[in-house]
Formats: sequence, structure tokens, C-alpha cells
Amino acid sequence: MTKLVTARRPGGHRIVVKVGSSSLTSAAVGLDSVRLGALVDALAARVTAGDEVVLVSSGAIAAGLSPLGLTKRPRDLATLQAAASVGQGLLIDSYASAFGRAGLTVGQILLTADDIGRRAHYRNAHRTIERLLELRVVPIVNENDTVATEEIRFGDNDRIAALIAHLADADTLLLLSDVDGLYDGDPRRGGATLIHDVYGESELADVGLGGAGSSGVGSGGMATKVEAARIATAAGITVLLTSAANAAAALAGEKVGTRFHPTGERSSQRLLWLAHGSVPRGRLVLDPGAVAAVAERRLSLLPAGITSVAGDFVAGDPVDLCDEKGHIVARGLVNYDSRELPALLGRSTRELSATLGPAYEREVVHRDDLVLVRSPRA
Repeated sequence: MTKLVTARRPGGHRIVVKVGSSSLTSAAVGLDSVRLGALVDALAARVTAGDEVVLVSSGAIAAGLSPLGLTKRPRDLATLQAAASVGQGLLIDSYASAFGRAGLTVGQILLTADDIGRRAHYRNAHRTIERLLELRVVPIVNENDTVATEEIRFGDNDRIAALIAHLADADTLLLLSDVDGLYDGDPRRGGATLIHDVYGESELADVGLGGAGSSGVGSGGMATKVEAARIATAAGITVLLTSAANAAAALAGEKVGTRFHPTGERSSQRLLWLAHGSVPRGRLVLDPGAVAAVAERRLSLLPAGITSVAGDFVAGDPVDLCDEKGHIVARGLVNYDSRELPALLGRSTRELSATLGPAYEREVVHRDDLVLVRSPRA
């Protein structure tokens, strides 16, 4: 038997568990108390054994369909929000009752993308989760679908789970769905093989990733789960993908599903937020020399290497750093307002200091406030 994770803190592991709508609900009956109860039993057993568990749960919209007389997930935003409003209470009440039977208390955390994108909100969410875990409460996180609009939605709870794994400083992210792992083809068509381990991006090159499932209640698919795994493993977090039916086995360390092994090292909460949680307020276009300095030599960005500026931002905001073809190479916290920068482009810091004063000798983006970003290439 293989341990699910290796402990980095005294007393146990910290595990973020994400469960999808299709694993808890159906459009016909709403919440499935048997499946929800089985999941809670598995999670409660880990908490009782000394681990810390954060649950990221889909299902609010799906839980609200049946009470509203809806047979499938609506498409218009207003009805989605209404279903979430009805379902959210039902969902958290079911979790509270199920965990309560194991002597555990739950705490609800509702987030929008705006909460993660704003640094102060991100820190507040981090402190809340830490305090709940200190109090031996199980945090239950979901996107706040009752108020989220298309402009501020995460898009799927898999990405939320990866960001929460960062925010909670988790050892492991367990992604549960209605599929028992990642296959090299469509398992419904036969002949596909389960991929047990993924060690890097190159191993996914020939894997076909489908869209949302056929249950009619979820919004994600295998592609969103793999992307969540990429985000988490880049920060040194192990990811295990399997079905909700395998939850107890996975948490017990049995060899099930697909394990995504860490590809990077854990960095500070601030840089994790900058890379995956922040919303860029503008972009800076760099000449080839500046791209090499930032991306290859990991140096600070100076005014001399910037060719153009776009967006409306102030000092301290996150901005994307792009090459001349528009590909994003990094993201950083800028030290100047967007109105100041155009007059500084192409000039050395020594020249700026001599003509404008010593305050202008600073970098546009300091290397300590900069992260490289994986960007799809055309």
C-alpha cells in the first residue's frame, strides 16, 4: 500500500478534495444522500485519523434543479443563480448533517474569481481556512454561483480546487468525478488504457481530453481536471484523479486512479497567487533581449527593454509581460502607473535617475515580484 501523501506538518497530511456535481446529484432526484454519505464517511475517517481535509464541492446548482421542477441544467444566468440559491442551502445542510454524525463541524466558504484575483481577499480566504482547520472544522468551498456573473466566474470547480490547494498549502489534491482516472482514449469506446502515473507535460501530448460528461448536471470535463493538475503539480502538490466511488480507497493509499507527480517546487503564497490567482490589469511588450533576461536569466525588467504598454493600472498591480508576438512569458507586480511608463520606455535607469531623480532608478518589475507563465504558442 502506498501512502497518499508525505506529511510536511506535524500530526498529519493536508488534503484538498474536489467532488463534482455528477458524483453527488442527478437532474432527476437532486442530491443523492447515499453517495454524499459515503464520501463524507471517507473524509471523516481521514480527519479522525489526524489529517486535515478541505472539501471543494460542486453540486449547488444541480441540487436546486429538482426543487425548482427543472429536469436539466439551465443555460440562462438568472435561472442558474436561482438554482444555486436554492441548492446551496440544501447542499451545506446535507454536509453538516453527514459530518455531524461523525462528530465533526463544517464551515462554508463561498468564493468568486474576484475573491481570488484580489490579493487582500486571497489573504483573507487563506486565514479563514487556516483558522477553521485549527478549530478542527472541515471547510467546504464552492464558487458563489448565486452572485457570480460570466465576467467573474472561475468556469469550473476543478480550477477552484487547484487554487485552494495552493491557498491552503496542501500536500495533495484529490480530484473526484464519475471517471476512475485518465485514459489514453475514450474509455466508453473500449480499448483505452488507464494512465496510472503522469510525471510531466510531454506524457499528455497524445492524450485526447473530452468535454463535459453526459450526466447533464456538471460543467467540467477531463480537460479541466488535467489543467487543474498542471496548476497544482507546478507548485509541488501531488494530484490524484479518480472516481468518487474510489474515494475511500484513494484516501487509504490504495493504488487507484491517475497520480500526477509534482513538476515544480512550492513557492510563496504571494507568487502562487500572482501566477494563478491574480487578474492582470495590463500588459507590457518586451524586446527579445528583455524576454531573454526575464525568462531565461530570471532578471528584473527594466524600462529599456519595454517597447509598448497597454491597459490601465497603478503601481502594485499585476501585469502580463509579453514578447513581440503577443505570447505571455511572465506576470509581475509593476512598480509604475500606466500613465508614467510610456515616457520611460527604452531608457536606462541611470539616464532616468539623472534626469528625473533617484526614484526613477527602480525596476519596472523586480525579479522577486515576477513569475514565469506557461503560454500556449500559436
